[in-house]
Amino acid sequence: MNSLGNLLILGAGGHGKVVAETALRTGLWDEIAFLDNDSTLNKVIGIPVIGGFDTYPNHKETYSSAIVAIGNNHSRLTWLTTLEQAGYKIPVIIHPSSILSKFCEIESGTVVLAGVVVNANARIAKGCILNTSSTIDHDCVIGNGVHISPGTNVSGTVTINDFTWLGVGSKIVNNITIGSYVIVAAGAVVINDIPDSVMVAGVPAQIKKCFGDET
Repeated sequence: MNSLGNLLILGAGGHGKVVAETALRTGLWDEIAFLDNDSTLNKVIGIPVIGGFDTYPNHKETYSSAIVAIGNNHSRLTWLTTLEQAGYKIPVIIHPSSILSKFCEIESGTVVLAGVVVNANARIAKGCILNTSSTIDHDCVIGNGVHISPGTNVSGTVTINDFTWLGVGSKIVNNITIGSYVIVAAGAVVINDIPDSVMVAGVPAQIKKCFGDET
């Protein structure tokens, strides 16, 4: 397996640990390091923390690739854009236990964690999190910076727009469109289209809160 060089991960919290272990399991990088703004951290799961987020320009010569492992969807995309503009390669990181159709498309900065299934003609945009044991069925379109939480099931021909978060164990029936900046609560079952900038919950899911794009 050909090496992709060294990988820098922004964010050494819980999600960062999972992303780092996924990257290690791929065997694609010779060396991995974290950046994190917690100055008390020296190592996390045995991986060195070599500076804060704002030190990213200092590490370009050693680490050719970088990924962002922070939960806030909008911040994750902002940092990915910053790193790409600084000259880092932005990979897709895919856990070896995931099952991906050869006909799906996944864009840079997305992480695909253990047990994920992505079926034919699904399109996953930049900077998404496909979290543990989530499933994306055929012909789905997933926008930039979307987080699909553990155990979530997205049925066929669903569109999920930018910066939306599907909570743990939520389920989306087929042929649904979900707007941008939406929060789907854990365990919710979505059977109707959802507009932008709302939080939905329940079975079936109903709008519980409206908010602006600052989410």
